[in-house]
Amino acid sequence: MDGQRTVLSLRARPDFVETSTTREVMGRALAYLNAGFPVHFRGPAGTGKTTLALHVAAQLGRPVMLITGDEEFSTSDLIGGQYGYSYRRVVDRFIHTVLKYEEDAVQRWVDNRLTTACREGFTLVYDEFTRSRPEANNVLLAVLEERILVLPTMTQKDAYLKVHPDFRVIFTSNPQEYAGVHEAQDALSDRLVTMDLDYYDRETEIAITASRSNMPVEEASKVVDVVRDFRASGEYDQAPTLRACIMIARVTAQQNLHPRADEPRFVSICLDVLESKTAFTSRARERRAQQRKMLLSLIEHHCRSGGRVTVGNQGGGRSG
Repeated sequence: MDGQRTVLSLRARPDFVETSTTREVMGRALAYLNAGFPVHFRGPAGTGKTTLALHVAAQLGRPVMLITGDEEFSTSDLIGGQYGYSYRRVVDRFIHTVLKYEEDAVQRWVDNRLTTACREGFTLVYDEFTRSRPEANNVLLAVLEERILVLPTMTQKDAYLKVHPDFRVIFTSNPQEYAGVHEAQDALSDRLVTMDLDYYDRETEIAITASRSNMPVEEASKVVDVVRDFRASGEYDQAPTLRACIMIARVTAQQNLHPRADEPRFVSICLDVLESKTAFTSRARERRAQQRKMLLSLIEHHCRSGGRVTVGNQGGGRSG
């Protein structure tokens, strides 16, 4: 495909929440990028790595190319390759009694996103780059160090591309123990400034949840406290993240509900979102029962309204 069609013109998200924490991280990242170093945001799912990467890219004021890592990626998916042919036909009628034809076909090179970004000086955001196999990313070594992109073309003239001085790269990745994640080669990691991101502090999670759900801050804080205490308990197979806060708060607000322990529909929303963090197997039945008891206790504690916690009878036949 034509790499030019994948260019993004990013603007800062109007709902991006800036707190002292996010401003500090963005400031450091921009300092590294402006000095010419690639930045790598590394952290667990749900910590806002991609959102932060795109927001930082928007601050650079250059067009953006976005790539998402994939197990099936090869080098050609990054730089491009020979796709199809260009045909040329010349008809010679100089002598009216003689008709000459000349035809030829030449393989057509099409740039992919890395090549386009290197050539034009765009910002490249390589999301979850460790989901691609390490050998597919080898082409980045010379790009980041020698500022040269090596192209597998047939002619020596086009074999090397000098990287534009405005070219910048932002990488994101999940921890290595996640399914489908490869270990990044040392040579590539050594060229990156890696910034480890963890779950945001309570103030930031409340601000983001309120902004993304249109829920009042005071009510959003109750949702966040339930999720954060559940996360701290360790009683799950998949950690509940900021996304869980936003899901619960947005649906609650859209249904014109309030985060109250005696509101059965709100309690059901919390259970739907948070109970899914534990594997659903017959052997886990007792564990899930204990988990539900704990969740109901957290909801009653943080969303206390004077009444007893009430569970709706929706979808799973839940009872209080």
